[in-house]
Amino acid sequence: MMSDLRFYFWFFLRKLPAFLLVAASVATVSIVVAFTLPPAYESRMVLIVEAPQIPDALAPSTVKTPGPQRLQIIEQRLLTRANLLDIARRLKVLQDQQDMNPDEILQAMRARTRVTKTRSNQEASIMTVTFEARSPRLAAGVLNEYLTLVQANDASFRKDRAGQTMDFFEQEVARLGAALEQKAEEILAFKNENAGDLPDGLPFRQDQLATRQQRLEEVGREIFTLKTQRQQLIDLFSQTGQVGSTTLVQVSPTEQRLSQTQDELDNALLVYSETNPRIKLLKARVEQLREQVATERGASPEEPEQTSGNTTLDFQLASLDTRVEILERQEKSLQDQITRLEESISKTPNNAVVLEDLERDYENILSQYNPAVQRLADADTGERIELMSRGERISVIEQPAVPSEPTKPNRMKIAGGGTMLGIGLGAGLVAMMLFFNGAPRRPEDLIRKLEVWPIATLPYVRTRRELFIQRGIKLFVILMILVGVPLVVWAIHIYYQPLDLLADRVMNKLGVRW
Repeated sequence: MMSDLRFYFWFFLRKLPAFLLVAASVATVSIVVAFTLPPAYESRMVLIVEAPQIPDALAPSTVKTPGPQRLQIIEQRLLTRANLLDIARRLKVLQDQQDMNPDEILQAMRARTRVTKTRSNQEASIMTVTFEARSPRLAAGVLNEYLTLVQANDASFRKDRAGQTMDFFEQEVARLGAALEQKAEEILAFKNENAGDLPDGLPFRQDQLATRQQRLEEVGREIFTLKTQRQQLIDLFSQTGQVGSTTLVQVSPTEQRLSQTQDELDNALLVYSETNPRIKLLKARVEQLREQVATERGASPEEPEQTSGNTTLDFQLASLDTRVEILERQEKSLQDQITRLEESISKTPNNAVVLEDLERDYENILSQYNPAVQRLADADTGERIELMSRGERISVIEQPAVPSEPTKPNRMKIAGGGTMLGIGLGAGLVAMMLFFNGAPRRPEDLIRKLEVWPIATLPYVRTRRELFIQRGIKLFVILMILVGVPLVVWAIHIYYQPLDLLADRVMNKLGVRW
């Protein structure tokens, strides 16, 4: 183990110039950069997402965005290319900005801006924004511009979202309202077109059909009775030459039905109101029977084609013929009414299906329209909450302040870190030279590579003069490295390009600030 350590130490001493070249170069650059970087001032502001001033249980806002997501949106809108370039050009944030292209300005602004956010659900959503500039007032000025943009973007974002929600539900209510009106017009047009064939009047028409069928049977019996009576009169006159005094009916069947129907109407009025369908039907029948009675009484009997020579018989036969003719006209009218009622009743099922479809569509649209109206009212309330800034909003906990002393750079940290980095890189170079060069340097290397055991090893023995020259060359190289490298770095810094600007560009590229 001790022999290995001595070997590694011996190898390190042999490669000391290479180690010093790397370590001194990096350390010198770090020290020069550390003490030539201009002072940087950092200002910060702290923002918080406040809860709504009006509880959601009373009047909920229509803009529902979680705090962390909202802060993320604000950050992305803040650090846009247009915003950063506009602020940099108006405030002249960067040194030698006129020599930089827009991409370099954008990288520098983003590198100097640092945003940190809390993401815990149990804690308030907080965002801290810091900016680094070459002067205190410039750092605070940039953050004030950031704050103005954040508040403007937050207000416009919430108002736009609330307005878009309001516009959407206004369009939805208008669309559903138009569809509702159109469907109502279709239902009304269908009902007007099929006024007598609708399902709500089916019981009334069925009652009318049954009444007219019953009346048709009565008229048929009356016609048969009158014709039989007429034939009996003729037969009696042929057999006896006389006319019976009881054959002429003094009260016609129509008058009898009128009396019965009037009695039914009077009894029904004791139970039902004037608007009851049964009352209306009975009144219509009474009026119809009155017209028939008036017609019968005013009609003059036609002269028979052949008279019997008996005035009484001829008068009775003419009266019977007139009544039969009237009843036959009634029979034909009843048959026409029954036909129309049967057709109307047969159309009712199809009309009921069509009307049910129309009304179902109307109810479906109405079931969407009513919630849409309620949502529109909620959206209107939410929009007014946002316009009055009573909803959730971003507030400033800590305003941007002008820093009193520079916060960066940490010169000792940069110099010490650069020196340690140089030492590490130099040691790494020596290690690479040791492990990537497989030439044997010790007897152990011969045994491991050739698998033979040497009898003895004879080292190369240098003379005093050779040792003096070798050590002098090493010392000269070391001195040249220790003196020349800093001089070269300093010359580059003075005559070619300042290292602080180079370091600043590197930090802008990497997006970090030391």
